[in-house]
Amino acid sequence: MTPDQFQTLIAKVTGAIAGRAIDAQLADFLNERFPANGPEFRAIAQACSEAVAAGWMCDREHGGIRYGRVIKPTDALHGFSVDVVEMQDLVGPQHAHPNGEIDMIMPLEGDAKFDGHGAGWFVYGPGSVHRPTVMGGRAYVLYLLPQGAIEFTKQ
Repeated sequence: MTPDQFQTLIAKVTGAIAGRAIDAQLADFLNERFPANGPEFRAIAQACSEAVAAGWMCDREHGGIRYGRVIKPTDALHGFSVDVVEMQDLVGPQHAHPNGEIDMIMPLEGDAKFDGHGAGWFVYGPGSVHRPTVMGGRAYVLYLLPQGAIEFTKQ
């Protein structure tokens, strides 16, 4: 799995959501169009595992979280950036989503849940704030951020 191959996989998702509102209905759409047990979702999850093993994804670590921005905002992904984190039973740093955040939750061990949600898609709307939390095991979480916008806030 190369970064270019990974971007091609993600482009299928961003192409399907380009121009849509970043809201709960988008999560419903993604869970229907790209379900956790579907081939596209599984291909992206497998690609993440391969990329982490190859060392170019989640290549940083802080506070028990492995992370990294995999793709900066680009026209090829309709203005989205892609970040991937690996978390296990911990609470991450509080941050805000000026333009929203689209989360692809990929449990790896146990009954891992991200902010209370299992395998699949979850969406935070524009202006939302949270402390990302994975409990019940280990998971990758892929974040699609419109224009790459994220603001870490004081807790």
